[in-house]
Amino acid sequence: MPGRRARGTVRPRMLSIPASRPNAYTGSPLDRASGRRDDAAFIARALADPDSLFVPVWRARNLMKGVAEGRPEALLISGGAAERLRMAGGPWAFLGFWGGRAVFAVDCSTADDPLPLLPESVGTFADLRQVAGLLPPGEASVLAHARGLMHWRVKHRFCGVCGNPCEPRSAGHVMQCTGCDAQHFPRTDPAVIMLVVRGDRCLLGHSHRFPNTRMYSTLAGFVEPGESLEEAVRREVLEETGVRVGAVQYHSSQPWPFPSSIMLGFHAEALSEEIAIDPDELRDARWFSRAELRESEALGFSLPRVDSIARRLIEDWLALA
Repeated sequence: MPGRRARGTVRPRMLSIPASRPNAYTGSPLDRASGRRDDAAFIARALADPDSLFVPVWRARNLMKGVAEGRPEALLISGGAAERLRMAGGPWAFLGFWGGRAVFAVDCSTADDPLPLLPESVGTFADLRQVAGLLPPGEASVLAHARGLMHWRVKHRFCGVCGNPCEPRSAGHVMQCTGCDAQHFPRTDPAVIMLVVRGDRCLLGHSHRFPNTRMYSTLAGFVEPGESLEEAVRREVLEETGVRVGAVQYHSSQPWPFPSSIMLGFHAEALSEEIAIDPDELRDARWFSRAELRESEALGFSLPRVDSIARRLIEDWLALA
């Protein structure tokens, strides 16, 4: 029959490249305890408990100490200081339990200066993305969790169906419309991120959005409705670089609440080499050998930050040879 493979032939499969270690923002120590969110009496007791912990978020920044010294640590607030934070009137949500203690996120972005709400000299609010790779295991995950959930709460005060105000339910995990009773839930947007390889070379691009003008990174894009992850990988690579992709192999995932994505990482096998970039998406795209990647700084370009799944995709491919 035309097009049918001969019996006994085997289609080549792309080499599997396992994740060498967990990605940043994963490995949360929290028991999310989702079954307690609708227990109003429990939530009220936990909010009043001086041993409960609060993760402050101020204008998308997290509270930490040791940032200037290069030894950042997450700061969680309890007791009277936590009460002052809550009195700022911002959104809050129950995150779960950490070591048996209830943990809440609280947004204090309405305060022009949040430091008076905190114990004296407690720390500073900083961009989590700049220090995530230096934080102790699990802390980056908790801070990212709080940041992402508070961003959703701040941005979803009104109903997308009828426009009326919404009120929080389920300890901050549901916004219910006061007009039509529609319920709105936290949103996570899936995005594929992929290292495209062909032999001993990989394909990296330089985006208009990169603040680092020397950085080349893996290609990425959002998954569209009705599209599988593998289809999204092939479409994005073709649209941005003109390179056709065949086999697609899953590697790992990374929460990326900046503001509300999850990165789904893949290695993908290129079927073609000629590059034709989409100038609206990329400034440049090139094939790089393993030797060039290992000497990136000497050759005048840089790779993604160490806390990113993009860097992990590159490093795990490099480790194969």
